[in-house]
Amino acid sequence: MEIIPSIDLLDGRVVRLEQGDYTRKTQFDRVPAEVVRDFLQAGVARIHVVDLDGARRGVGRNTQIVKTILRAAGATPVQVGGGVRSFETVEQLLGIGADRVVMGTAALEDPRLVRGVAERWPGRLVLGLDTRGGQVAVRGWERVEPRTAREVLEEFEGLPLGAVLHTEIGRDGMLSGPDVAGTVALARSTTLPVIASGGVGRLEDLLELARSRVIAGAIVGRAFYEGRLDLGCAVTEVGAC
Repeated sequence: MEIIPSIDLLDGRVVRLEQGDYTRKTQFDRVPAEVVRDFLQAGVARIHVVDLDGARRGVGRNTQIVKTILRAAGATPVQVGGGVRSFETVEQLLGIGADRVVMGTAALEDPRLVRGVAERWPGRLVLGLDTRGGQVAVRGWERVEPRTAREVLEEFEGLPLGAVLHTEIGRDGMLSGPDVAGTVALARSTTLPVIASGGVGRLEDLLELARSRVIAGAIVGRAFYEGRLDLGCAVTEVGAC
């Protein structure tokens, strides 16, 4: 299972939100390129970047910082999400060096676009399924739709997606443990690789996900920034599972 550390950007700063609430943010005084170097020293195989301004407004506002992150990452793959709702935005992100792009809101609002992107760039699209109380949330987690992650995923079965990213918003940024049962159930319902996100607060959380044998990766954010999780140790321990 891959350990995938995250850099969330809001107004040009590295932040973490609590439960997807933009009014409950913690800002970290870290330079993104320096954060990337820490990730690389820990031996991670992939990095996750989210433009939170883009997620909320539908237009990315941190493109220059994303470019800096991509340069610092070098050969390490970086997946980028947040406000990716057009063919042109996907093309731009892949053009500046992103390995994969994450699309979430578009999956509900413009499924034909998602299918087109997946077919144009096989393996380069990650389908983001963010849930709150079991239902999918869109537009920067500010609107909840009356559909489950599994119901949405069924529409895209058979497409050459790179992965599915499942985030339980109620746990995101809370360090209270991931939604293991929900993510494992989703992973067992598809042949696509599923990445867990939201709630990782300690090494045991990652080990529990890894022991399921069906989770392809796990996003790590606040636990790393607050020193609760040694990323290098996590990479080693999870790799031994």
